[in-house]
Amino acid sequence: MKQLIPSLVIALLLTAPANAACLSQSEARQAVASGQARSLGSVQRQAGGEIVKAQLCREGGRYVYRLQVLQGGKVTTKVVNASR
Repeated sequence: MKQLIPSLVIALLLTAPANAACLSQSEARQAVASGQARSLGSVQRQAGGEIVKAQLCREGGRYVYRLQVLQGGKVTTKVVNASR
């Protein structure tokens, strides 16, 4: 049983998504204005639908947009690279 627990912990760590630290609106504006992150408009096509909510986040050392997208009557979550 002792060996199972460390293996389980390692498996959970490997499958867990990277922690995302989402920026405030002013921090997001600053990241885009300074050229560190792409604008929401520049990634809009990658969404594949109507964006109903967007957050700029730092995840795994890069910027990403976490998007809530309306597609075919359903809202889905998409993560799009926003780093330059």
